[in-house]
Amino acid sequence: MPNVPETLAPRRASRQIAVGKVLVGGNAPVSVQSMTTTPTTNINATLQQIAELTAAGCDIVRVAVPTREDAEALPAIAQKSQIPVIADIHFQPNYVYAAIDAGCAAVRVNPGNIRKFDDQVGEIAARARAAGVSLRIGVNAGSLDKRLLEKYGRPTPEALVESAVWEASLFEEHDFHDFKISVKHNDPIVMVKAYRLLAERGDWPLHLGVTEAGPAFQGTIKSATAFGILLSEGIGDTIRVSLSAPPVEEVKVGLQILQSLNLRERKLEIVSCPSCGRAQVDVYSLADEVTAGLEGMSVPLRVAVMGCVVNGPGEAREADLGVASGNGKGQIFVKGEVIKTVPEAEIVETLIAEANRIAADLPVSESASGTPTVSVG
Repeated sequence: MPNVPETLAPRRASRQIAVGKVLVGGNAPVSVQSMTTTPTTNINATLQQIAELTAAGCDIVRVAVPTREDAEALPAIAQKSQIPVIADIHFQPNYVYAAIDAGCAAVRVNPGNIRKFDDQVGEIAARARAAGVSLRIGVNAGSLDKRLLEKYGRPTPEALVESAVWEASLFEEHDFHDFKISVKHNDPIVMVKAYRLLAERGDWPLHLGVTEAGPAFQGTIKSATAFGILLSEGIGDTIRVSLSAPPVEEVKVGLQILQSLNLRERKLEIVSCPSCGRAQVDVYSLADEVTAGLEGMSVPLRVAVMGCVVNGPGEAREADLGVASGNGKGQIFVKGEVIKTVPEAEIVETLIAEANRIAADLPVSESASGTPTVSVG
């Protein structure tokens, strides 16, 4: 892989908590979360979706607990899940206690809509401490405390932060510190300002999220923009990309954001040109076919699929494996050297074969299975 700067900024110093087996904050890697979309009462379907998320690289999963029946399903889910389970609680404080008793790794509480939440903090802290369960104080623009809405007029960054800091202080009064905080908003600008303010107020580990980000394309852009700003400044310890799309897509986007910022080891990266009037081959089809052919492979390997003689040879030479195409043929590069020239019809087959050969020569720890990602530049 070409040499790239490790990170754009040092990680913000935050205290470390445990979410089951996953450490969050401190010097722990930034973790990726998602949330199941199945009814929690459907235990088998929920566990199946958790298994799919685990295979995609998800570190922590959240499940919704809106009813008593959902709370009753938590023990089986928490016990059988391969990754830590967070119970997502709103409105009913009794479900917080049920989630703790069920063996969930953590509980997300929303101070803005849990009934008489402030009065419950002492009991929640005591029960969570005894069970070794951590919490997330999850402040959302859409469910901000009415008192703060009256004070600020709308969910401003200052309003979100005031809510979070107030609730954090209540737990700290009870000497409970095993919690992280989120201050989510659907506007990336408001969200970034809120997290910057919050990061200055204390050393709590921070969970990043743009809430209600939108459909896959829009949500990806909004999340990548907001997360890219904050993570590049060292702010953020765990993330969830919220998309109106299957949860596995959230994990793929989250992992790619972290890899792009060198906060996760870069895996298979396909660099392809955007095409232009100089292109002498169908770059779109080549890139799609190579990506499809390498699906299921995840190795520290950069593959360049280039369509003309201007940038093609240079990009292909800098990649671990690449092709510079033109005039109905392609020059195949491996580690900067041309190893062969093949007809256009054989480019995809040759690249896939060479990628598999390189992967086979890598140590086992560097060639784990996963999903390739595409970077179009």
